[in-house]
Amino acid sequence: MEKYVIKRNGDYKPFESFKIEDAITKSFKSATTAFDESVFESVIEGLQSKETWAVEEIQDLIEKSLFEKQYFEVMRSFMLYRHTRKLQREHVEGINEDTTYVDSSQTIAEYIEQTDWRINANANTSYSNAGLVNNVAGKIIANYWLDKVYTKEEGYAHRNGDIHIHDLDCLTGYCAGWSLRVLLNEGFNGVRGRVESKAPSHFREALGQMANFLGILQSEWAGAQAFSSFDTYLAPYVFKDNLSFDDVLKAVRSFVYNLNVPARWGQSPFTNITLDWMVPEDLKTQIPTKNDLHFFENNFNQELLARAKERGVEKVTDLRYEHFQKEMNLINKAYYTVMTEGDANGQPFTFPIPTVNITEEFDWDGENTDLLFENTAKIGSSYFQNFIGSQYKLDENGNKIENENAYKPNAVRSMCCRLQLDLRELLKRGNGLFGSAEMTGSIGVVTINMARLGYLYRGNKEELYKQLDKLLYISKSTLEKKRVFI
Repeated sequence: MEKYVIKRNGDYKPFESFKIEDAITKSFKSATTAFDESVFESVIEGLQSKETWAVEEIQDLIEKSLFEKQYFEVMRSFMLYRHTRKLQREHVEGINEDTTYVDSSQTIAEYIEQTDWRINANANTSYSNAGLVNNVAGKIIANYWLDKVYTKEEGYAHRNGDIHIHDLDCLTGYCAGWSLRVLLNEGFNGVRGRVESKAPSHFREALGQMANFLGILQSEWAGAQAFSSFDTYLAPYVFKDNLSFDDVLKAVRSFVYNLNVPARWGQSPFTNITLDWMVPEDLKTQIPTKNDLHFFENNFNQELLARAKERGVEKVTDLRYEHFQKEMNLINKAYYTVMTEGDANGQPFTFPIPTVNITEEFDWDGENTDLLFENTAKIGSSYFQNFIGSQYKLDENGNKIENENAYKPNAVRSMCCRLQLDLRELLKRGNGLFGSAEMTGSIGVVTINMARLGYLYRGNKEELYKQLDKLLYISKSTLEKKRVFI
């Protein structure tokens, strides 16, 4: 009796064995293996059990026969061919026509052979198995953004190089600044079912929780994780533990090493800290806390009290951040000593990137000033926020008065190399300074290809600005869509 094959569109066609033989032969050839006719014979024998077969059933029989005869490479080749044909059919038939298909074999081969430009796109990424996983996942996620979240026009603008939407390989926000004060007050906890820490009581405990916090939170964001007032908030711990410079140096060195381990999918966590250098005006009279109580509330001992009285207070609970400038100096000295000396081979540490606030009160003759600028000259570890000069303006009589529009040290947070936040704008949102100061961040970053615009519209300023407006609108639209999605 004549056999029939049910095509994918439902049509019945006469069975033609040569097509099966041709498919098997091509699979052997692609695997550079000599053709074994017994595989074909085995498939034909299996087809004798009934008169009508679906295409998928015949292909399953071919795979089964190859497996039973242990032609695993040939079977792999046939499966790849089968999958590729499926994708081609979907594309031709308009199924998921707005989806970009990623060739898994090519993607992995490009990474292994190091021909993918993405490998070198991030200087913080190492060539490793973790890097491979991140690279493959990132390529799929990037196409998801461009195909499913953004419009065709926005996706084309990125793919065509008119704009560059950063961090497409992550379904997350860009960067975030966290309240170090809250972490030290409460401890690293709050995730259900995970290990929880009590509020730290000692300097090493605080640094350990900070390193864990930054490392874990970095995995949930694409960009930098930042702490402000690093030296100010940690100084009370140094005072309480009565640490020498060597003690502080060892603890800070351990902290810096921990933050430079490539434990984030082949990368080290991208971290930033802001160093006040001098106690900020808005923190001078505030108290360090632990579990919402004064940090020294339950630390009544004579030795600690004696040292507190040397700072001009009668009780340990009278201590404020303004009393710990000496400890801030120790922390900053230790930090820049470690950053300048580098690792075991003298290689500079990349993280955490420090931002130093230069204010009117900055001590240019201080004990650590030379160390700071020696590091800057040798390695350039630091970013500087300059709050001098622009803080004042001249009135109509030529007198120097405060410039109300200037950035204030207590109203600016440096999140990373690309972003500074003016907290005065956030205050307008209604949360107040305490509610929004450090718990801030960025949705994303988009770069416009200005060089291309200049090249294309040389001598035509009107058209250049017209195209720039268009790209600015597209860039804004991508960021708004990302905000809604996240």
